[in-house]
Amino acid sequence: MSNNTLSQKQRQRLLESARAAMRQAYAPYSNFKVGAALLTSEGQIFSGCNVENASYGLTNCAERTAIFSAVAHNGPGLTIRAITVVNDREMPCSPCGACRQVIYQFGSEVTVIFLGANGFKELPISELLPEGFRLQ
Repeated sequence: MSNNTLSQKQRQRLLESARAAMRQAYAPYSNFKVGAALLTSEGQIFSGCNVENASYGLTNCAERTAIFSAVAHNGPGLTIRAITVVNDREMPCSPCGACRQVIYQFGSEVTVIFLGANGFKELPISELLPEGFRLQ
């Protein structure tokens, strides 16, 4: 996974972008704002926030919002190198199961950066979703 090693500058840019997106979150029901930012294999950064709906099942997580935005911009050939997730409560929060599968769809070695119990963690998506799959 050495080709997926991030520089400190890349980590910082991802965190800043995720925090900026978090401030745009639409979370009137949970009051839990989440932001995400991803780094593509081409070096582009895309961000997203959670968007809630009165029908909770229609709510979209920040990670998926960022990924869908990147696909809308770059097309279906998207490859993600890394994705960062933050929240407005500064509490541990890793991607949900649905987001893990969507992340895996666009890179089986994506580095996922999120706040854990003892500070920020960096794990490959394959550890967060050991049996992830793609139908390609």
